[in-house]
Amino acid sequence: MPTMKSSVSSTPPAARRRPRTTTAMLLAGAVLFSSGCAVAGSAGGDTGSADGSTLRVVLTQEPPTLEPCEASLTGTGVVVRSNITEPLVERDPASGALHPLLATGWEQTRPDTWTFDIRSGVSFQNGEPFTAEDAAFSIDRAVNSDLACNVEGYVFGNEDLEVEAVDDTRLTVTTEEPDPILPLRLSFVEIVPRTTDTGAKVRVPVGTGPYAVRSWQAGSAISLSRFDDYWGEAPPYARARYVWRSDASVRAAMIDKGEAEIAVALDPMEAEKDTTVSYPNNETTALRLDGREAPLDDLRVRRAIDLAVDREGIIDALLGGQAEPAGQLVPPGVVGHGEEIEPPEQDVAEARALVEEAAADGVPTGRTITLVARNGMFSGVSETAEALQYQMQEIGLDVRVRMADTATHLQYQLRPLPEGVGPVALLIMHGNQAGDAAFTTSQYLLSDGPQSTFGTKELDRRLDAAGALSGEERQTAFAELLAAQNESVVQYTHIAHMSGLLGLSPTILYEPNSATGDELRLAEVAPAAAEGR
Repeated sequence: MPTMKSSVSSTPPAARRRPRTTTAMLLAGAVLFSSGCAVAGSAGGDTGSADGSTLRVVLTQEPPTLEPCEASLTGTGVVVRSNITEPLVERDPASGALHPLLATGWEQTRPDTWTFDIRSGVSFQNGEPFTAEDAAFSIDRAVNSDLACNVEGYVFGNEDLEVEAVDDTRLTVTTEEPDPILPLRLSFVEIVPRTTDTGAKVRVPVGTGPYAVRSWQAGSAISLSRFDDYWGEAPPYARARYVWRSDASVRAAMIDKGEAEIAVALDPMEAEKDTTVSYPNNETTALRLDGREAPLDDLRVRRAIDLAVDREGIIDALLGGQAEPAGQLVPPGVVGHGEEIEPPEQDVAEARALVEEAAADGVPTGRTITLVARNGMFSGVSETAEALQYQMQEIGLDVRVRMADTATHLQYQLRPLPEGVGPVALLIMHGNQAGDAAFTTSQYLLSDGPQSTFGTKELDRRLDAAGALSGEERQTAFAELLAAQNESVVQYTHIAHMSGLLGLSPTILYEPNSATGDELRLAEVAPAAAEGR
């Protein structure tokens, strides 16, 4: 097989290192190893930004951990990724292109092997030099170990990798089967020193990023300090401080009162403020219909539910107009998104006729369907669940709503799926952070996918074949698969491609993108006074 080289350069993209100026923007070393303590010589928690040198961010909740191998979890990644730790390769959220970071280039040297050139002159925040051995260690720890890292299941599934540091600046990664998107997968592996604990997950990490952890006051705040020996361009702010408030109105008020520069996940009612910026994120809401249980095991009933939903009405009335109707789980900008797939128009008469036809054939359409939704999934979630309940009842189905906490919702969402609970329509919100449909289909469409209730052998076969393709062939194959799901499987009633709302102080410049909710890059934020410098 001929060698396949990537078209990359050794220079990181300018957008990675410098804040970008747009109208939206204008609107707008030692490291800690245990919680609650600061490194020597530091004030154990910045409480303000009187001199403007501290960037203050208010989150929805305290991160459960800062363990780098859990950075694909939103609550962790929003702090860790590209701030404290970095991967070998990073994906541009706007174009989907892969850019060099701790790797300066890569090539597919055999069908099952990729070789990476490792950047030299990089140090970790504990002073240790970064080499290919650290990269090999980090991949092995995240993917091949018994730590049960989230990145392993979400990105790599059950596949182990063979990793070898050929020398200090060259790394080879061998897969069990040829993998055309391995560099994309590795963009989710955060690099840590080879001295990192392999027997347990760490609470606070050491990385190569532009910021090091200064202190973590449990229940109160996380503070970062600029890493003076960072290999790239120094970020504009010397410090950053994260706090968390569960109430969206409180987060918005902190921007208004000058108590924070960035506030995440604001309520749609804040959308008209000059200090609020809307941006398309990678989340899609949908109803997952459990095809193992009657009446949801009948294709006509599932198709009827798809036709019953008033997507435009839900978006306008309950989501503040901050979303787009969805006809697939994969949002625009992701490889495999089907541009020609349109969400169905609401047709109550046709939906009712399908239910009546199924009932005439003996399908127990009067059996109660439980619509399960998670509290706090998004603003207006309970009202959305009630609207869906009403629209399903309008076509002759019996539906009750169950609002659940996160733990209970996960029991319905992940395999092993609960038994003896009857037919369930689960309201989900799926985010494709990786930019490739394979990360969605392997979870949600495969018959035995971790978040799928059923499927077909034919769809499974086509999914397997699509995963081995690259380029336009890959795009076409996955788009056709998503269309086939809508025609022959209908496990999902898609509702909306969601948008995020970010509160931005007029004192800063920042342009959010589709990855902002998962990876808020502090180096891309600058003081407004820096415009044009």
